[in-house]
Amino acid sequence: MDEKARREYWRKNVRLLSVLLAIWALVSFGAGIFFADALNGIEVAGFPVGFWFANQGSILVFLALIAVYVWRMDKLDKDFGIDIDDYEGEVHHS
Repeated sequence: MDEKARREYWRKNVRLLSVLLAIWALVSFGAGIFFADALNGIEVAGFPVGFWFANQGSILVFLALIAVYVWRMDKLDKDFGIDIDDYEGEVHHS
């Protein structure tokens, strides 16, 4: 892969990470902390939504974001012609 393609690949990777981390921060801090009082006025299955996000929802959203990251990175790797099988068993030392 040439230098221009590497930069483009890394730019898209950082952009994806930035969007996913922003979603995670909004859910974790926004729904779980900052807006918890307002969300606690809404109940789902007998639990206040703010409490649910602080204790369960942010973890589930985080796991979903990991799945989205893996899916999107697989697509990005294919778009740039990167095959993980080419790197299996290869050890890199710094």
